[in-house]
Amino acid sequence: MFEGEATKRVTGDRKGIRIWSVELTVVAGPSRGAKLALERGVAKIGSAPGNDLHVQDRTVSRVHCEVRVRADGVSVRDLGSTNGTMIDGVRLRDADVPAGSNLRLGETVIRVDVGDEPTVLEVSDRSAFGELVGVSLKMRRLYAILERVAAADATVLILGETGTGKDVVARSIHAASPRASGPFVTVDCGAIPENLIESELFGHARGAFSGAIADRKGVFEEAHGGTLFLDEIGEMPMSMQPKLLRAIERRAVRRVGTNVERPVDVRIVAATNRSLANSVNDGEFREDLYYRLAVVEAHLPPLRARREDIPLLAQHFHQRIKGRAAQLPPEFVSMLLSRGWQGNVRELRNFIERSVSLGWIESARSPSIPPPSAGGTVEQLVPLDLPLKDARSAWMESFESVYVRAMLKKTGGNVTHAAERSGVSRRFLQRLIARLGIKPGEVGARPEDFEGDE
Repeated sequence: MFEGEATKRVTGDRKGIRIWSVELTVVAGPSRGAKLALERGVAKIGSAPGNDLHVQDRTVSRVHCEVRVRADGVSVRDLGSTNGTMIDGVRLRDADVPAGSNLRLGETVIRVDVGDEPTVLEVSDRSAFGELVGVSLKMRRLYAILERVAAADATVLILGETGTGKDVVARSIHAASPRASGPFVTVDCGAIPENLIESELFGHARGAFSGAIADRKGVFEEAHGGTLFLDEIGEMPMSMQPKLLRAIERRAVRRVGTNVERPVDVRIVAATNRSLANSVNDGEFREDLYYRLAVVEAHLPPLRARREDIPLLAQHFHQRIKGRAAQLPPEFVSMLLSRGWQGNVRELRNFIERSVSLGWIESARSPSIPPPSAGGTVEQLVPLDLPLKDARSAWMESFESVYVRAMLKKTGGNVTHAAERSGVSRRFLQRLIARLGIKPGEVGARPEDFEGDE
């Protein structure tokens, strides 16, 4: 049982989760009468033809909103639309909606109907897929999708926050595909200067521009027979997007400085931490390219949404460094579960590596901010793998964890005294203790010391 959603045996050898059977019906607007059954549990609605539910309404954005079905209900998320998504006159961004609700998108009204017979979404029995590790329901649902898509040759768009492991998903798809013996080539679309990205993708001929002293293949040709991973595709300049679309559609590239098309046989996997649907509505990403890339969308959940995977991931990273026999102390695992991990799996992996190199695991101390004797360099102590904003948040959370624990130990677990010494209210400190996951026994307190005033 995971995250409140029951996994039940269904037909054959497949396992799945039962979700509500939901049908969307356009009850007002230019496309009145149009219907869509959410057999996959998710659907995009908009005025662009590539949407699951296409409504021909000028007041509806190209990719307007997304409806998602869960085991416990239905949610709607607006995708940066111009006129908004409304329910009962209230504009929503991301909200649960009851059965029978009417959604208003511009001049279009869509009724959300729930049927009596449930729909089953397939869930994998795996605890890992390629390099991906996790037993949570969200990950096993993702594995079920990847198992099917890896065997095909469809283009895949991987969506997820920074540090969730989108590159790991791409490599795992390649390794499980018929192209596994071919090359896997990665290009970071956000790291290449705009004036060089065409050459990087398609190659160039000698003399095509200043500095082009020899013919050069682009990544499309390098990936021939294998997989081309376009990371951070949301950063692709608008000027390059039609050329990229043409290359994907024609399966051929033209090197800069030549008029000859060269055929290429590549599978495209793209990834982004941005909402391309929002970018389409903002005019920052081509609609036709978006739908060409999003043949299959794979959503990689953040680590906070699958906290039950933290011990397994931590043990995986630890054993990869120390060997299969290495085990993490329970106290250390408990500390890992108390952290927020805004940098997701990447932050956890780097944290385990720092903990091993500085001996924090063996000492089972709180490794967030080590004592001076640990001898860590700034590079080892500060999460430099994160952007400044995320690193600052992660560091502050680490500092709060160490400070509060130390203050509670100093006051013998007396929350009132600790709050007075810290210059905060008792209620504020109690909430901070709960958020940090501090247990009374860790700081010499009794359970009743952490109660009251809430």
